[in-house]
Amino acid sequence: MNPAPDSRYAWMRLGVSLLLAIIGGIGLWSAVVALPTIQQDFGLDRAGASLSYTVTTIGFGLGGLAMGRIADRFGITVPLFVGAAALGLGFILDALSGSYAQFLLSQAVLIGFLGSSATFGPLVADVSHWFLKRRGIAIAIAASGNYVAGTLWPPFLQQAIVTYGWRPTYVAIGLLCVLTMTPLALLLRKRPVFDDSASPASRPSHGGGLLPRPKKLQPLLIFAGVSCCVAMSMPQVHIVAYSGDLGYGPARGAEMLSLMLGFGVVSRLGSGLIADRIGGAGTLILGSFLQMLALIFYIPFNGLTSLYIVSAFFGLAQGGIVPSYALVIRDHFPAREAGSRISMVLTATVLGMALGGWMSGKIFDLTGSYQAAFLNGILWNLFNLAVAAWLLKVRLGPRPRLGAAA
Repeated sequence: MNPAPDSRYAWMRLGVSLLLAIIGGIGLWSAVVALPTIQQDFGLDRAGASLSYTVTTIGFGLGGLAMGRIADRFGITVPLFVGAAALGLGFILDALSGSYAQFLLSQAVLIGFLGSSATFGPLVADVSHWFLKRRGIAIAIAASGNYVAGTLWPPFLQQAIVTYGWRPTYVAIGLLCVLTMTPLALLLRKRPVFDDSASPASRPSHGGGLLPRPKKLQPLLIFAGVSCCVAMSMPQVHIVAYSGDLGYGPARGAEMLSLMLGFGVVSRLGSGLIADRIGGAGTLILGSFLQMLALIFYIPFNGLTSLYIVSAFFGLAQGGIVPSYALVIRDHFPAREAGSRISMVLTATVLGMALGGWMSGKIFDLTGSYQAAFLNGILWNLFNLAVAAWLLKVRLGPRPRLGAAA
């Protein structure tokens, strides 16, 4: 007999999933922490060394699509096994790399595409199958794993690199991933039982309006995912440089980034509780509006204290946006398609971060200031807000008149 939704077993799975997300998230943050050391080891300039993060992020985003499809067909354990093996092999091959090209190939294919990607979109989709009443907070907790990884791993990695060197540290990371993720993945072998006899997209919404057609909705959600994260990337990617340009120094900017990510975790958990009351569409429009407001605040308030406050507010505003897409998809599409569809939209958010980070830097190069870059982020945020508002309007559309023909 399959465990009931929201059961003790479901919460156990959520705890295991969170641990897997935190461990697997090391693949994205290791390249950031080791960047100066790798730059020196391979004799690179800063742009060349930064390429390792770029290729890992792109691989991570595209890998989510493949891993999501595998999870839909075979269950979440299979992509997690692949991810654990790929991370282990990838980090060890990184440590043995004799050239930067070999290092980049390992980062893109093994660490990003096959490794860390299994511990984000596919894992969030799997968690959604085991909750009904508390699906919002459950998805938010699972999606927080990436942020928690970004908070916990960097200090340990930095200390290990200083003490032992980056190559021995990478070997240790690879072994850690295999030895911890493999047994944890075995705890998730049980697969959910789906009942897709009636597609969610064919049913009326709770508000009475008809849900949007899936063929129209999926591209819109992908566009929304790109646009929200182009806007989101402006402070997250450039706050350290922005702080330096204002004369406060990069260390202050790093503190603002840490504050932003920490409050992002709080935001994801809080938005999950809110989503259980108002739904994914309502939470999406709330987060999108607050994120745009925070971006607007960055323009006039550039004092040191005010930047700390605005960065904290930005973290509280944006943390709940990405998990909302998973809730919207579960409301509109069959459960059997959750892995691939959720991964598709979450991949769009990752690519939006990559596009937005580059775009903001290009705008800075052209204008010599981040003011226009903030305005560009606000414009993209308006695109996201428009999609969210349309979705909420359709979902809460007019109820059928009494006496109307069935």
